[in-house]
Amino acid sequence: MKTGLLFVNSFLELKLSNSISNWIATVFRIGYLPLAPGTWCSLFAVIIWYYFLIDISILHFSLIILIVSIVGVITSNVTIKSTGKNDPSEVVIDELAGQWLALIGLPHSFGFAIASFVIFRILDIAKPIPIRQLEQFPRGWGVMLDDIAAGILTFGILQIYIYFV
Repeated sequence: MKTGLLFVNSFLELKLSNSISNWIATVFRIGYLPLAPGTWCSLFAVIIWYYFLIDISILHFSLIILIVSIVGVITSNVTIKSTGKNDPSEVVIDELAGQWLALIGLPHSFGFAIASFVIFRILDIAKPIPIRQLEQFPRGWGVMLDDIAAGILTFGILQIYIYFV
């Protein structure tokens, strides 16, 4: 199974040009914004969720996040190869996927949008032990998995808050 996934991943990497892959991995060049490009992309993700994904079902939102995550692994791999960096700071598709994971199932309000953004950024920057360990996965998997974990942890924190408060 693992060999098959590596083959598919390698095949898709060959089909993507560096330019297209870079546009996707940097989320339309947001990754090149100065000072904390990951924070800018997380803010972009919250804005898209708040203004444009108002009536999206949890199932459809989950499918979008899954697709973004898979595409993120592939485009991160291409960018890693072309830059020679293990975790290029301009690659911010991981923040898009992680921030959106944090927003799944939340009441659509400004307060929850801000809470999700703040908690996700703290977890993504601080990288507590279970999150930090995921960076050790190879290439695009390491880039994506730590932010996915931060998104899941943020989701859990906010769902506990909703349930108990």
